[in-house]
Amino acid sequence: MIHTLEADGIQLDFGLRSILSDVYIKCETGKITGLLGRNGQGKTCLMNVILGTLNSSINSVRFDGNMVRNASKRPDLLLYLPQFNFIPKTLTVKKVMDDFQLSPTEFERRFPEFNSRYDLKVNQLSGGQWRTLELYIIVKTPSLFAMLDEPFTHLNPIQIDNIKEFLVEEKANKGMLITDHMYSHLLDISDSVYLLKDGKTHQAKTLDDLDRLGYVRLDAGR
Repeated sequence: MIHTLEADGIQLDFGLRSILSDVYIKCETGKITGLLGRNGQGKTCLMNVILGTLNSSINSVRFDGNMVRNASKRPDLLLYLPQFNFIPKTLTVKKVMDDFQLSPTEFERRFPEFNSRYDLKVNQLSGGQWRTLELYIIVKTPSLFAMLDEPFTHLNPIQIDNIKEFLVEEKANKGMLITDHMYSHLLDISDSVYLLKDGKTHQAKTLDDLDRLGYVRLDAGR
């Protein structure tokens, strides 16, 4: 069965400044939905409105057509990877895996760089390893959907390639809404892409679409 997450009718203002005014976004299980936009356009705000941790004057967030006001309290529906590190730095990798009831063996098979690192504290990992661990937890913990905010932060090129492969594999198990400034990687793995600009969402399937919408500038002779 295909499940859906939809958000529309969102009105978010900070004082006299309108952040979100005409948004529609749809995610489906089995697919990756990309969300692009320049700094300050409201991508993280939109995710937090969907999550229910940021109040907007008007919004409609629906799972399978049913309104959900505070998805942050429904981890069976939605999990969120924030931009900042959320795993306490003093925990060991083993403790984190145990707390989330995830298999260390499967984790190590997918990311061999963690071999023999289970006794290390999280703050003893590299920034990329810390991010990989957090992303793995959000994606592998059972839920219908996951929102990933800047998942490629702190990752080196090899780690990015591994994470992209992992996300494409795991989309069979849940729908994903991903935002990242590394738009080429997002285009590589996304089944659909929205660009958030001037408070509105626009569908953008190709680099030409992003050029037309003013997000990127392509060479005139391309």
